[in-house]
Formats: sequence, structure tokens, C-alpha cells
Amino acid sequence: MIIIQLAGGLGNQMQQYAMYQKLLSLGKKVKLDISWFEEKNRQKNVYARRELELNYFKKAEYEACTEEERKALVGEGGFAGKIKGKLFPGTRKIFRETEMYHPEIFDFEDRYLYGYFACEKYYADIMEILQEQFVFPPSGNPENQKMAERIADGESVSLHIRRGDYLDAENMAMFGNICTEEYYAGAIREMKKIYPSAHFFVFSDDIPYAKETYSGEEFTVVDINRGKDSFFDIWLMSGCRHNICANSTFSFWGARLNRNKGKVVMRPFIHKNSQKFEPELMHELWKGWVFIDNRGNIC
Repeated sequence: MIIIQLAGGLGNQMQQYAMYQKLLSLGKKVKLDISWFEEKNRQKNVYARRELELNYFKKAEYEACTEEERKALVGEGGFAGKIKGKLFPGTRKIFRETEMYHPEIFDFEDRYLYGYFACEKYYADIMEILQEQFVFPPSGNPENQKMAERIADGESVSLHIRRGDYLDAENMAMFGNICTEEYYAGAIREMKKIYPSAHFFVFSDDIPYAKETYSGEEFTVVDINRGKDSFFDIWLMSGCRHNICANSTFSFWGARLNRNKGKVVMRPFIHKNSQKFEPELMHELWKGWVFIDNRGNIC
């Protein structure tokens, strides 16, 4: 059996679920470990406020592992479990994601997987299946339907800006200076070369910044969904004809769920500052995506 830990925010949960579906499609016996979200484990979690938002998608069905099944792969907890793991390393069958893409995962039969699995190549071939499973529930806010109709009526482009926790000192070192204002200016410029009539729908967790920075007639700042309802911003982004992503899995999924066959999707050249952009490799792992660097150039 393969067990995948479900953890993190909504975008990460969707990617872990996508890996779950990919392995199922290969005939593997797979389950998800949802214990990260259980109340008894919340004090251990760095992001204690995260919720199991995957359950919002009623068609995204999965089988959760039992505690006994998890322990069979990761071993017992506590001091005794650690000692046993060191003395008998073969009793722990754990795999941790360390690279952008791990093809060896597809050969596993008996592993517990830790990772976020953001790479497009993992599940690009089953994206149509995932689009059928990630079906959003009805929104209780009629403004969402009105905005969706505006988005459908023109050459719409979603533009996602993530600030919020990315501005914290620790996160800034990891994620900062990637999606710069130059990045967005370059992406807008390149998109308008292809679609001169493009209208940009701006999504952000920092609405005051978005309204101040993108105030022209070609922009609409989407200020509808807050808190748990932020979930519906992915739905609105997926309705746009084209997408400009932040270094955020939240906007990656807005682009992935976009069913426009002729869509243009732009993303930053790296996701975090510990990565080195390798053009040939990245274009292979993210086929069809356009990479823009932090100076606003296509790369």
C-alpha cells in the first residue's frame, strides 16, 4: 500500500490528491492520511489553522488510511519508536520529496509519501479527470455568479498576487523577490502582445495593494471572497480564458482547472529562492506553461 500525507493549504491538498488519483490510475493501492488535520495533532502543526478543505469538493472522493496502516509504514511514535527505527531501518518505509520531480514514485508499492507534488508532469495526463472531480459547491454569494458572467464575456485573464504571509521575514527569504512588480508587468505585456483586448481580473490576499497598483480600465480587482470563501477565487480564476500565476499553488490550480483549450498560462520561473531555473528541465516538467523571470522577461 502507498499512503500519501495530506497536509498544508488548499492548493497543496489538491496536489496531494492529484498524486493519489495518478497512482490509482496506475493500479496502485493508495490511501490518504488525513491525521494532520485532526484536533489531537493541531498543536504539532506549523499551520495549525489549516482546514481539510479538500472535502469542499464532493466529487473528490478518497479512502483514508487507519492509524494502524500508517504505523505499519512510518513506525511507532515516541522515543521507543525512534530507537526501533534506527536499529531496524527497514521497518520504516518513508519517502520524502526533495526534488521537483521523482519518477521513482510510480514504481513504489509500499511507501508513506511526504511531499507537495507541485510538478505538472506528475498528473498532467489525468487533468481532465481531476477537472471533473474538483467541482465547486454553489456559492452563497450572488456576486460570484455575476463576476463569473463578466469573466466569461471577453478575453479575460486572471492575475493572482499573493502577499499576506509571504511578507513575513521567514517566508520573504524563501518566496520573496520572485513575483515582483516587474514580473507582473512583463506577464501583462506579453499577454497583451497575443491578446490586445485582454482584461485582467486581479485576485489577491492584499486587496488594498491590488487596488492601488492595478487601478486602470484594463483591470478589475476581485474583492468578493474572504476567509473560507476565498476558495471560490480558484473557481473564478478557472473561468478566465488565460492565467497569470503567482508562486502559489492556489493560482496554479486556477490555471489547471481552466478548460479553455487555447489558454495561455504564465508562471514565475521559480517557486522559491532555493531553486535554480533550468530552462530545458522546467519546460519538460511544465509543458505548455510560459515562464517569466523576476525582471519580467520570458525565459
